[in-house]
Amino acid sequence: MLLAVSVLFLCPVFRCQITEDADFAAPDTDPTAVEAPLRIPRQVKTLLTKETKPHIQELSVQTTIISSYAFTAVSCSMLNRHSAAAKGVFQFLVPTAAYVSNFTMIVGGRVFPSQVKAKEKKMQKEGGENNGKKNKSAPEQSKGEMEAFQMEVTIPGRNRAVFLLTYEELLQRRLGRYEHVTSVRPKQLVSRLSVGVTIVEHSRFTYLEVLPLRNGKTASSNGNGKAGPPVSTLIKQNETFCKISFTPSIVQQAKIANNGMLGEFVVRYDVEREIGIGDIQVLDGHFVHYFAPKDLPVVPKNVVFVIDTSASMVGTKMRQTKEALFTILRELRPNDHFNFVTFSNRVRVWQPGKLVPFTPNNIRDAKKFIYMISPTGGTDINGGIQTGSALLSDYLSSKKESHHNSVSLIIFLTDGRPTVGVVQSPVIIGNTKTAVQEKFCLFTIGMGDDVDYRLLERMSLENCGTMRRIPEDADASVMLKGFYDEIGTPLLSDIRVEYSEDAVEYVTQNLFTNYFNGSEIVVAGKLTNRSSDSLHIQVTASNSERSIVLEKDVSVTEREQETERRLAEAEAGPNGDGYVERLWGYMSVKDGLKGRLRSQTSAERENHTQRATNLSLTYNFLTPLTQMTVEKPQTLADGTLAQAQKEAEATEAPPASESSNQLSEDDNSLTPQSLQRNEPPKPISAVSKATSGVSKPAKKSVTLSKTSADGDPHFVVEVPHSKLTMCFNINGEPGHVLRLVTDHKHSGVTVNGALIGAPAPAGSHKEQRTYFSTITIVADKPHRSYIEVTPQKVILDDRDRMILPCSSSVSVETPNLAVVIIANANLTVTIRGTIQFVVLFHHYKNPAPYQRDHLGFYISNSKGLSKDTHGLLGQFLYEDIGLTQLSGNFSTAGENRTQETLGKNITLTSYPALKVKDRTVAVMKKSRRIYSGKQTVDCWFAKNNAAKLIDGQYSDYVASHLFDTGDWANGTNTH
Repeated sequence: MLLAVSVLFLCPVFRCQITEDADFAAPDTDPTAVEAPLRIPRQVKTLLTKETKPHIQELSVQTTIISSYAFTAVSCSMLNRHSAAAKGVFQFLVPTAAYVSNFTMIVGGRVFPSQVKAKEKKMQKEGGENNGKKNKSAPEQSKGEMEAFQMEVTIPGRNRAVFLLTYEELLQRRLGRYEHVTSVRPKQLVSRLSVGVTIVEHSRFTYLEVLPLRNGKTASSNGNGKAGPPVSTLIKQNETFCKISFTPSIVQQAKIANNGMLGEFVVRYDVEREIGIGDIQVLDGHFVHYFAPKDLPVVPKNVVFVIDTSASMVGTKMRQTKEALFTILRELRPNDHFNFVTFSNRVRVWQPGKLVPFTPNNIRDAKKFIYMISPTGGTDINGGIQTGSALLSDYLSSKKESHHNSVSLIIFLTDGRPTVGVVQSPVIIGNTKTAVQEKFCLFTIGMGDDVDYRLLERMSLENCGTMRRIPEDADASVMLKGFYDEIGTPLLSDIRVEYSEDAVEYVTQNLFTNYFNGSEIVVAGKLTNRSSDSLHIQVTASNSERSIVLEKDVSVTEREQETERRLAEAEAGPNGDGYVERLWGYMSVKDGLKGRLRSQTSAERENHTQRATNLSLTYNFLTPLTQMTVEKPQTLADGTLAQAQKEAEATEAPPASESSNQLSEDDNSLTPQSLQRNEPPKPISAVSKATSGVSKPAKKSVTLSKTSADGDPHFVVEVPHSKLTMCFNINGEPGHVLRLVTDHKHSGVTVNGALIGAPAPAGSHKEQRTYFSTITIVADKPHRSYIEVTPQKVILDDRDRMILPCSSSVSVETPNLAVVIIANANLTVTIRGTIQFVVLFHHYKNPAPYQRDHLGFYISNSKGLSKDTHGLLGQFLYEDIGLTQLSGNFSTAGENRTQETLGKNITLTSYPALKVKDRTVAVMKKSRRIYSGKQTVDCWFAKNNAAKLIDGQYSDYVASHLFDTGDWANGTNTH
């Protein structure tokens, strides 16, 4: 059965909610019914509060920002403490500009992944036309620049549901800074609440600030009675890296807001700008170019303000609009020209037939005009735009008065929909484009909930402008002034960014009408000619005085090495892999959607639609052209979870909206598209195969072998042919990725481990400690699949991509892999039914400086791996290793030598050694603790970083990245 996951714009909160459902239907009732959140009558709410109060055990929102591209992962764990089934509602505010990239829920130990697929053309058309009718799912119902992502599910009695949501966005630079906003509104006090923001930048920080929690018009209490960051906020940073955490206790949360509506956690920052051509970053065959020049002369502007003065603007809206306009007038510059147009039932112009220069008298008269504005009548949007456009167009056509190097724009503000004159949106859009004639830009502002935001967006997009929303309860004067500040200081016009024609393809938007102070131009693309190391970049533009041409040749290899080095130093984690490509995909989808709106012909529109759809599927983005479906868990009458169905039942898709984060039902239950690849969907029956084995595992002990890499890391190898055990240490470097098992050519299996560093304990002979922070298991046969493991989560991608927390016990079976997680203990991976690995999770509640959360890797069953298997552990699986004795003066411990008396005064000293192939390695007897210290094993220890024991040298085992499946550098393993 499918459950629609809908993006609602009705409630500006994050909510994980459970409501009692004592009469929950048995499976023989209508399985396609979608339950709405239950609303408890006020009269009985006090009686039921104790029983039905939702219990969120944990809420975690973790964001990693790499060069202004943000990856956010939300995890909400919710417990149903009652014996009866209950409905849980997961809701989280996602930035409007962001794309959801994955959603998974774990209910009763079973995993329910989502799938992103293309909308049908009929749904695209319905979602693409508003026709002036108010839609409950339309963006105007969102809170400012946020949209609510919602999922409702039935939770079995005395069971838990975990909701995992990820989304991505490119932060926009405004007023000289980036701003990242996290909504923290769980609607209750949460025992384990954490918000984290990690920032990795190419240039050093010039500004970094964590604001007080923001809630509505003003900042809410920080819980400490002082201004500044919220209580419990910790900030760790160096020049280019920053880690911010917000982990308030229940007491601290209650001091901020006892209803759990803490507000928005806001981080602002900016970085140093490179002079000249800008910052170019290269990674994995893609590039991104950041261009933000400063210290340029301001370009004069010609601006017409077109203001809605209909009756709906009466009161606070008009008062705040006037306050903003008074402030804006004071900030006009001497070379600027301006005018005002007001519209309601009729249109009125302050200074007919002209734009006036900035003078004290003109500013005084304009203030009088604004002060006398009185709201009345209907809303003639078309009349206001036509009058303002004609006024500015006539001014620009007058050679006598026009300014050669100037920027011209209209700022249009309304709080409603067209009610007078032309009211059809398509006609208004066409009339606006005809009137503007690409001579100037149109910027639109909507105030409140009764605005046709789609109309305003189309009007601005088709005329080189942008649209801004002002929520109903926001301080309009502040937001209007802020928006004007963004566009009030033009520095460049007619900007063109070009690259070597034979070196790049699929470049995102590279022509820009204006560049405003404090903003940023970002261009991304794919590199095609990898044989050439040079990339030529040219930027042309105009400012108030002259034309500007900037040119530079950059080395692609040097830029890529610099990008990789920066990511490694910052330990950016899996988000760092391929971030430039995903940024390019994100921007390309945005460009495709804009092109679709601007299309003049059906063929052009179809071309943009197809490209944007394909990219959305490739990167698993939930966009206006895609939809997300997820199988709905069924609960029996006794409150337990029903067994997985053999075949998912179909549900009818509801009408789609143009929301960028919409999830809806569809008539098929297909498996999820991978975040990494765009593969064809499987038949419906594959769902049952992929989920039928998903269950809550029994908590039993795991059978392990001694062959392992655990701890610092200490390697232990059990040699079955020789019935002996040997051990060695590898003193690696933090950031290095080590090859543990390499059998890519034969079984298709590769295991790599990434090292993380820590200082050595006091008095230790070592300079530092290293541990495995991430382990990847790649299985390339019969098709490519992989598992990426950290101490916090497990990512399983076997065509279906799932993100599983290590804190929950769960088992998953796919055609290629079987995964069993025992919460906070271990992970067992079985490949094709025979090859089996176990990964131990090591967590520290109160870690010492030399301790890090890390992983241990054990080979439980090597059957299925070939005799050519290599790697630090794999090379010994089929090796015949013997123990021998050496005579002579070897530098091993005295207790391991033996003495034999040959005569009266003759004694020979012998030492233990291992015979490996044609090599003899001196060893000593040692004891090692394995299985998290639960067992002690005696082993023969080889010193000096396992020199001579392992084939080759340490450097031969360093992989280029976690998913490197390269073979043993010196050929196959011979026996």
